[in-house]
Amino acid sequence: MTARLCAVTLEPGDGRAPSPEAAQEQNVAIFDLLEENHFSIPGAPQGPYLLTLGLTGSRLAFDLRCEDGTAAARFTVTLGELRQIVKDYEGICASYYEAVRSKPPAEIEKLDEARRAIHHEGADTLRALLDGHAELDDDTARRLFTLVCALTDSA
Repeated sequence: MTARLCAVTLEPGDGRAPSPEAAQEQNVAIFDLLEENHFSIPGAPQGPYLLTLGLTGSRLAFDLRCEDGTAAARFTVTLGELRQIVKDYEGICASYYEAVRSKPPAEIEKLDEARRAIHHEGADTLRALLDGHAELDDDTARRLFTLVCALTDSA
């Protein structure tokens, strides 16, 4: 399959290492993303693609290359629409992880549902921001949103 990512590298932009939690989330997201994804670039050479995802000021930068290293596409999208969603997601995740230690199952379940809903909103927003730049499926958008959260956690 050629409409896919075959490697992902994160560049936070400031050189700082992510928190241990963010590093774990990004490693799992990258693994899952590479196992199964759909990512194509309209008008670009056929993939699979090597993706370098990074932060450039208030923008999310995508640098895509073909497997042989030739440039396929480079673009940025604003983080503006995602910032509040990322902040909300980080807050609900903190509440969820705290609840897992001490709250009853019903409360944990409610927080988990809220966490998933916010994550889904972030993935949908990211997918809309990428419209015209890249075509991706829901699962790929969700995993990329997780990587955006990991990048912004280290920023």
